[in-house]
Amino acid sequence: MPSYGISLLSGGLDSTTVTALAKGKTDHLTALTFHYGQSHSKEVDCAAAVARSIDVEQELMDISFLGKVAWYSALTNPERFPVPEDQDAAKMGNSVPITYVPLRNTIFLSLAAAYLESQALHAIEMEGVAPADLQAHIYMAPNAIDYSGYPDCRPEFFEKMGESLRYGSKLWTEYHIPLQIEIPIIEMSKADIVRLGIEINAPLELTWSCYQGGKVPCARCDSCILRANGFRDAGYPDPALSV
Repeated sequence: MPSYGISLLSGGLDSTTVTALAKGKTDHLTALTFHYGQSHSKEVDCAAAVARSIDVEQELMDISFLGKVAWYSALTNPERFPVPEDQDAAKMGNSVPITYVPLRNTIFLSLAAAYLESQALHAIEMEGVAPADLQAHIYMAPNAIDYSGYPDCRPEFFEKMGESLRYGSKLWTEYHIPLQIEIPIIEMSKADIVRLGIEINAPLELTWSCYQGGKVPCARCDSCILRANGFRDAGYPDPALSV
């Protein structure tokens, strides 16, 4: 049964682990990376390196207009809204921080679904693949355990989005093939994600998690703190810091 998949690859620890995992589960996998007007392109460069390392086809999409639409965020408008630093990890997730990008995952999911549906429909209608033999998966790396409190990283969000994508797609309406959203690490701790990445030989040394775009991670933003705690709790040194 041929399976088509899109994995959203940002270049960070989580999405790299999920993309490496998806490669072993999907016949035709494309890593989709968005340049969405974020404050730096470091993670985009890292995503390209990750895709090359694990030999996955990558599609880089420039949707930098999103920075103008979702402007109320420290990630798209750092001049107006500085990235918070040195926060207590135990208090992260108690409220939605300024690093939240309005409806980012909603937009990402819609674009990924459109790309995947195009692939699946072409396979059925142009290549003669039997609908009963085809699967379509969108792999994403949200986490609802060790995270910053983003509302679009919760399981219930993806449940509702999956339903919406089914009702809005030709793939489901005509061929009864769901666009399945796969979120394999959503209930894993950051330490467990690190262990999984190491277990499946994901190139964690190539990843970038910092909200800043310097030569080395700032070690002060939420993402750096969560990543450092994850490697510490997993009992491994962060390979990206020794490259």
